[in-house]
Amino acid sequence: MEILRYVLMGIYAVVCLALIVLVMKQNKEDSGASGTIVGASANNFYEKNKGKTTEGRIKTATLVLMVVFAVLSIALGIIYVV
Repeated sequence: MEILRYVLMGIYAVVCLALIVLVMKQNKEDSGASGTIVGASANNFYEKNKGKTTEGRIKTATLVLMVVFAVLSIALGIIYVV
């Protein structure tokens, strides 16, 4: 059980660092008040193919790492209580 703790903590540390890097790498999405006033169109080619761009991949990877982070947090909580 002790080895499992160390392995999970190592994976947890790597996921935390990767999550920090990916969040810092993301661009700001909203256009703010100027986009609301001007009426920024969300129905263009870029918006339709956003998932295929580097930004889309970073966003997807961030979401996956957030889920892994949450699952590891719960698992480590259970392991340290037992």
